[in-house]
Amino acid sequence: MLSKLGAYAHGLARNTDPWTNVYGLARTLIALASALTLSINDARVFFRPYSGSLTYPNCEGTLSLFCTVPNDYTYLNLLRWLCVIGLLVIASGWRPRITGILHFWIAYSFNVSALTLDGGEQVTTVLTFLLLPITLTDPRKWHWQKSKPIDPLSDAWVTKRLIAIVTFHAIRFQVAILYFHSTIAKLFEPTWLDGTAVYYYLTDPMLGLPPFFLKLVDPILTSPAVVIPTWGTLLLQSSLFGALFSPKKHWKFYLTAALLLHELIAIMLGLISFSMIMSAALILYLVPFEHQLRLFKSFKFSFKQTPDLEQELAGSGKGVSTMQ
Repeated sequence: MLSKLGAYAHGLARNTDPWTNVYGLARTLIALASALTLSINDARVFFRPYSGSLTYPNCEGTLSLFCTVPNDYTYLNLLRWLCVIGLLVIASGWRPRITGILHFWIAYSFNVSALTLDGGEQVTTVLTFLLLPITLTDPRKWHWQKSKPIDPLSDAWVTKRLIAIVTFHAIRFQVAILYFHSTIAKLFEPTWLDGTAVYYYLTDPMLGLPPFFLKLVDPILTSPAVVIPTWGTLLLQSSLFGALFSPKKHWKFYLTAALLLHELIAIMLGLISFSMIMSAALILYLVPFEHQLRLFKSFKFSFKQTPDLEQELAGSGKGVSTMQ
């Protein structure tokens, strides 16, 4: 039993390259979303006194990067811009083994120390933490590059590949649970069950639609047809959980529908950074990690499977190659 499992794991590691530009694109989107949030908002927006505490930022029981400077807005704004620069370096794809740790520390620090946040920062913290085993084992100089083949694979490289592969599956499970939890939570709200929740969300004077979009969709929101976007959201989110058990050939359909939902949220509600983060999560969830994306070709991206190691070696006529 154990010998069969070991043979399967070795074969999986040999024929599956986990370090492609799939997770690279996701990392870039996450980093750009955080950089956008930090660059356009002053430190006073994020760090301020709150009920029960007059000190800021929150440093109690944390290892936050924002607690390494005095709680003065001059220093916090300087550190905010240093984080933006760091996030742009991360987004470039340079040295995942180094920037993966930095990315998590920035995301964690912002999540635990800032007061004005949305769910996107929590998702970012979780994803950057889960990505650490992949970034720390990534041998490339840039996360856009294609890994060089190694033959024969040493035990160390088999282990590294297996760590990355298992981590990708853990991330997929985490994103599926996120959508499952979101669906279940909505079922306890009467407005979601009676089909009117979207009306209340979109007409909220503070968080709802701007006047132009509100006037545009008002005929739908004030009619029985409002149940379509309300229950449609529930159906889509529940189906996204079901995508965890779907064959890979169907993933692109779930991905297209989910991306459309989040881009509509970005355009209509102005949640740009949140939609970018969720788009990154969807890429990690619904794009096969072993495929190489052909970005911006004919104004679209497509899935191109990375050739097996043996095929690459046979085509190149080379034997052993080294990985930088």
